[in-house]
Amino acid sequence: MAKKEDATVEQKLRALYDLQLIDSRVDEIRNVRGELPLEVEDLEDEVTGLKTRIDKLKTDVETINFEIGAKKNLIEEAKALIKKYGEQQKNVRNSREFNSISKELEYQELEIQLAEKNIKEFKAQIEQKKVVISETKERLSEREAHLKHKKGELDAILAETEKEEQALLEESEKYQNNIEERLVKAYARIRNNVKNGLAVVPIERGASGGSFFTIPPQVQVEIASRKKIITDEHSGRILVDPVLAEEEQEKMQKLFTKL
Repeated sequence: MAKKEDATVEQKLRALYDLQLIDSRVDEIRNVRGELPLEVEDLEDEVTGLKTRIDKLKTDVETINFEIGAKKNLIEEAKALIKKYGEQQKNVRNSREFNSISKELEYQELEIQLAEKNIKEFKAQIEQKKVVISETKERLSEREAHLKHKKGELDAILAETEKEEQALLEESEKYQNNIEERLVKAYARIRNNVKNGLAVVPIERGASGGSFFTIPPQVQVEIASRKKIITDEHSGRILVDPVLAEEEQEKMQKLFTKL
């Protein structure tokens, strides 16, 4: 390839079209992967979220069990006090003491009732959380199986294409380094703004590739002369003649076969 400073317009056009063919091949490889990487990422996030939810629910159950334990201790303490007050009540000296102890006994009975009610509510909460844990585990199992399947698909595609894609990206960079910076920037700008990333296209049936807009015969002659870089007035794409395109396609196909 000629130095970029000394390259003719034809050499520049060939280099740009070669770059387009390389980048289009990368696009094809990435299209084969499609949404799989994002799907895998979303599934991984979902699996992590489900595991976090299960862990939180288990922690909640542990906390509630601790609360139940505390209430049971409270009940035992209240029963001990009831026994103590019951003994004291047998030895009261007046009605004032009797009434005071009676109130304490009543209070402790109410404490036991409230604690038992709390324990019942706590146990109901545990049962509810256990149901949610079970459902979440089922969902987690299903999502993990789906993730494994999708990862398998992605790994298989990557195994087939990763090496080729990396080699193509290196070729793309190599070709860019041999093209004037202004042309590379123009190419990148057009590629980002047009459908399918096609910035350099051949004339097909009198129209620019992928377009229905006819190119006037005089302009077609100019493109075929390869004396200046001509863009499609409708899409902004750089245009090359069919003969040049075919020659470069054959050349690049040989390169792709080697990668």
